[in-house]
This record gives sequence, C-alpha cells and structure tokens, in this order.
Amino acid sequence: MKQFLPMTANEVKTRGWQTLDFILVTGDAYVDHPSFGAAVIGRTLEEAGYRIGIIAQPDWRKKEDFLKLGRPELGFLVTSGNIDSMIAHYSSMKKERRTDLYSPDGKAGFRPDRAVIVYTSMIRSCFKNIPVIIGGIEASLRRLSHYDYWSNKIRKSILLDSKADILIYGMGERAVTETADRLKNGDKLLTGIRGTVTRMSGKPDIRGAVFLNSYEEINKDKKLFSENFKTAYLNTDPFSAKTLIEQTGEQYVIQNPPQFPLSTGEMDKVYSYPYMMEPHPSYRQSEIPAFKEVEFSITSTRGCFGSCSFCSLVFHQGRIIQARSHDSIIRSASELTESGRFKGYIHDVGGPTANFRIPSCSKQKTQGACKDRRCLFPSPCPSLEADHRDYITLLRKLRKIDKVKKVFIRSGIRFDYLLRDPDVIKGKKGNFLEELCTYHVSGQLKIAPEHISKDVLKVMGKPGKEVYLDFKKKFEIMNRKIGKKQFIIPYFISSHPGSTLKEAVELALFLKKGGFIPDQISDFYPTPGTLSTCIYYTGLDPFTGEEIYVPRTVEEKREQKALMHFHKPENYNIVKKALIKAGRQDLIGNGRDCLIPEYNRSSRGNSKSSAGRNSSPGKYFSGQADRKKKR
Repeated sequence: MKQFLPMTANEVKTRGWQTLDFILVTGDAYVDHPSFGAAVIGRTLEEAGYRIGIIAQPDWRKKEDFLKLGRPELGFLVTSGNIDSMIAHYSSMKKERRTDLYSPDGKAGFRPDRAVIVYTSMIRSCFKNIPVIIGGIEASLRRLSHYDYWSNKIRKSILLDSKADILIYGMGERAVTETADRLKNGDKLLTGIRGTVTRMSGKPDIRGAVFLNSYEEINKDKKLFSENFKTAYLNTDPFSAKTLIEQTGEQYVIQNPPQFPLSTGEMDKVYSYPYMMEPHPSYRQSEIPAFKEVEFSITSTRGCFGSCSFCSLVFHQGRIIQARSHDSIIRSASELTESGRFKGYIHDVGGPTANFRIPSCSKQKTQGACKDRRCLFPSPCPSLEADHRDYITLLRKLRKIDKVKKVFIRSGIRFDYLLRDPDVIKGKKGNFLEELCTYHVSGQLKIAPEHISKDVLKVMGKPGKEVYLDFKKKFEIMNRKIGKKQFIIPYFISSHPGSTLKEAVELALFLKKGGFIPDQISDFYPTPGTLSTCIYYTGLDPFTGEEIYVPRTVEEKREQKALMHFHKPENYNIVKKALIKAGRQDLIGNGRDCLIPEYNRSSRGNSKSSAGRNSSPGKYFSGQADRKKKR
C-alpha cells in the first residue's frame, strides 16, 4: 500500500521503524509529487532501501521542530525547497513578498531567509557530530563564491557558510544515493563523488584539477570574479568538466564534475516511484498553490540547450536533454485520469523548454555540449537537429487516452527552434506548428521573446526580433488556416544588462505599435548562477571582456519597467521623466507615435492645452483604452 514519507513520530512507528536513516528538512510544504524536489530525493532514497522522514517548513526558532523525529542513523538532508528562499521572500526591487506559493494557502513566513544556512545551523545545535548534506536550487547555485544581490557583495560558498559536510548540486538522484551508501559504509570523507562539492583544510592535490581565483582575490577585483564565472560555466558539462578548486582563507572548496545525464530508463524509474501525488494529509484544511499549478501537468524532460543568459539551468540541470519514454508518460497521464479532481484537461507536457525532446545534436549523446558555442545563439548551429516528430507522436498518443479531452502545452516553446524544423519550413501537413495550434493552445500561447532591441537580445543570448515577428506571422497564418482565433502572449524583461533608457523606449514603442501591452512584466532579477548576474555585478561579458551597460539604480529600474506600462496613469510622471532623460520629448504629446500626452496641472480645464480636451493623463489613457476595446 502506498504511503506518504513519515512526518511525525507516530507515522514513523506506523511504518514499524524505531529510527530513521535520514531526515530531510525542506523549506516547502511536503507535497508527495515528482515536481517537488524533496519528494523525488526522499523516494529515491526509499527505493535504495533507506528509511526516510520529512520535516517540512520547521519553525527555525524552535529546537523542538528539529527534534521531533529523533536523531537519524546516518544524517540530515537540507534544502530550501523548490525555490530559493531569498527569491521566495523578496521581489527584484528587494521588497518583501506577501505570498509564498509553496506554503499552505500561499502564506509567507513559513521559511527563513537563507534557509539552507539557518536549517543547518539549527541541526548542528541540536545534534552533535552528525553528517549534514545540503542540496536543492539554493545550495546548487551557491556552490562556489557568488555575487549576492540582496547584500550586494560576494559571499563564500554556501558549503562554508552553512558548515555542512557535503553539497549536492544539480539533479541529485545519483549523487544522493552514492553519498548515502558511502555514509552507510562508514566513509566520513565523501570525496570524489560526481555532482558534489566538499571542503578541506589542506591544499588538495587532485590530478587535472583547475584552481580558481581565491575568494579574497575576487572580492578585490571584478575581472577575477568574471574569470571564475567563465571557468565555472565552461565546466558544467559532465563529458568535459574538470574538478574546480577555490580557496577561501585556510579552507578549500572542491567541486567535482557533474553527474552524467540520466538514461531514459533511469528517468522513467524516478517518475515511477509510489508518489501519493498530493500534499500530506496534515494540509487537508489548506491549499498549496504550487501544487495546484502542477497537479495535472506531466514532466517530459530535463535539461535545456537554450542557454539564455538570465537562466540558471546551465548550472543546475545542464544543457543535455534527458527524456522519459512514451510509455512512462502515458502511464502518468492514465493515472491522472483516475483522480476525482481530473476534469479531462492535462495542463502541460514539457520541461524547462517544452519542445526540446531530443538532444540538440547527435554529438551531445556521447561527447556532451560544445564548450565554444551555444546551440541557438548567435545563430542556430549547423549541427542542430530541430525535430519535433517524437514530441508530436507522444502528444497524439496522449490525446487518445480515455477521459482526456485536451492536452495543453504551457511550459514554454522555443519559437526559434520550432522555425528550424524542416517540416515546419516546408509546411508539411501535421508539422508541429499545425499540431500546436490545432490541439495544444488554450486560446493564448505564452512565449518569451524577452526584448526587441538587438543590443539587449545579444546580451540575453536570444534571437533577434525578426525571428519573433516571423513566428508571430506564421502562428497567425496557421490559425486563420484552421479557423481559430488564438493569440500570442509575449513575455518581456525590463532593466536587463545592456538595456539603457534608449532600448527601453524602443521596446515601449514596439509594444504600442503592435497594440499589445503585457499584463505582467518581469524586472531583471540578479540571482546566483546566471551569466546575466555576472554581467550585472561586473559590467563585463566574461567571455569577451566587453564592457556592458547595467541599469542598477532603483530609479532607473522603475523607469524602464514603467515604460513598458506607459499607458497606466499612475506611471505618467515616471514615464515623462524617463522620456526627458532619454532625450525623447518628441514622444510626449498628442502625436500618433507619442507614448504619453503633454499634461500641465495649471492647464486643467483649458481646452487649448497641449493635452487637448483630455486635460488629465487619467482621462487620456482611459480614452485610449475605450478606443482599443472598440477596435
């Protein structure tokens, strides 16, 4: 009979256990679903024969919360959860968030800032001489010295700050199992395990290892920080990566090469474990918003070769695609249909990028990703194999399952990759664009061009706006062909490195000309483990040494964001100030291309004012909105 991993002493006894081998402490509510990292790691260790308990969202100020399952035989595993605790708590403007989607009823305050460090510290105070293993996204992206946006300084490896014994980075199923086996066999050193980071006091002597600039050196020189980032970035592929060593004071942090990607069989096994597919019964009176988002979604793949500069996937899941088999995915879909809550709609079948189901080229399967170029940028690699046939076949099988009314794709489409598919280029019947529009869009397709300025897109590692416009045109033609009214909802990022007010104005004009203003805007958020964050801190491209403009002040970030919502009356003064600062006073007035009207408070009621009969910005913009509705 399937059971949840135990969260209480009574649940441990119900299993017939006196003690646990490992206790997993997580900053998320415990949802036993493969979209939640704590559940995957817990079930992986259970499958390997270990007794696992969960302490979810403990009160970090109370020792009793960490003592409630007793002392484990082998150690503690610690994660902040599916999301970095600092990102969970603060917006890109460093304002406190009011919600936490991974907590009961979406309430904030269930996890501390820097959760991995705080949890590990509390464990150390409760249990002496017990191994502590840290992992998950927060630990993974802080495994070496890194720029910390919230304190605006370089922080040491989280392994040193937390005083944990070992750090597991990336997708940790193999690494955590090997670590557990080594602990069970009495190994206290835990050295040489792929996908892990360890520390030692003496200078390591590891053949072929690369020594990075020390923590002290990169604190004094941003160029040296940039060099470290470049070296770390170029050592993220398991086929070519070297061991990296970084000195901090008298301590040495040792990053072993990444684990090799899981085979299809191994991926299938991870998703076959006896997950309960719902939150623990202790949350029966609550709702976990993050679970509602994925309850009827299916993970198809891991990894992404898109390599967007602002994304941390290169450092966490890697660039090599790992995919589940059709049988495994169909089995998951069939299980969804048995839920009493299932209404016939599978909300997503995808991964980091939904339409990446195969490696970018045959070379990746045996030699890994190229060090000297990206697969899609600055232009698609000649070796790129843009092929959606396997994905199309999978989706057709899912559509035929009894009780399934519709299968949507919501986890993101790389439209530049789609446009390279020979079947799409030739307009072959049943190509992926046709299948997508006919069966898998719920009226709106969300895609992410991110910007339209060539200078900003170059820094982002994204294709030019002409590629987006080409896709938009083909999408519209296809929908007319099949007789559907469906729309593209593009996502854009404001204040990204490379964007001056000039580029922000360029984007605002593009939005106005296209007659589409996005409801939501992502303001660039410098998080650990991304190329864009390195550029944000240093002002340098680590690969070319080129100086890049970075909008850093709160004032300019606010201006660039407001320009994308120039139509909102509350943004009027900010937009006007930004346009004057950018030397674009020509965009203030009643002209066809103007972003905002000229408005002078002293001219209220004066029909000859430069704002015309609408003498206040509120009336001007509401009038524009009315006209837009009529169109």
